Amino acid sequence: MKLSVEISMYPLKDIYIPAIQDFIDRLNCHTNLQVLTNTMSTQIFGDYEVVMDVIKQEMRKSYEQFGRAIFVCKFIDGNLSPATHHA
Repeated sequence: MKLSVEISMYPLKDIYIPAIQDFIDRLNCHTNLQVLTNTMSTQIFGDYEVVMDVIKQEMRKSYEQFGRAIFVCKFIDGNLSPATHHA
């Protein structure tokens, strides 16, 4: 089963960009996922189990390294990547 996720991270500190960038960089290290980032969110596409495991792992690392943050996520089954769907 394929999964598409849109995720936004909101670190609860004044200097927040390093925490967000680190989270995005770590997501991009997972070559078995497609990761697209824009100014509002990051989208992750891949196999359901892999996507969920990566999100769980990387959120935990962010909490351990940078402290408190809010993650806002939207999940939908299927691969809705723009690379695989054309208008």
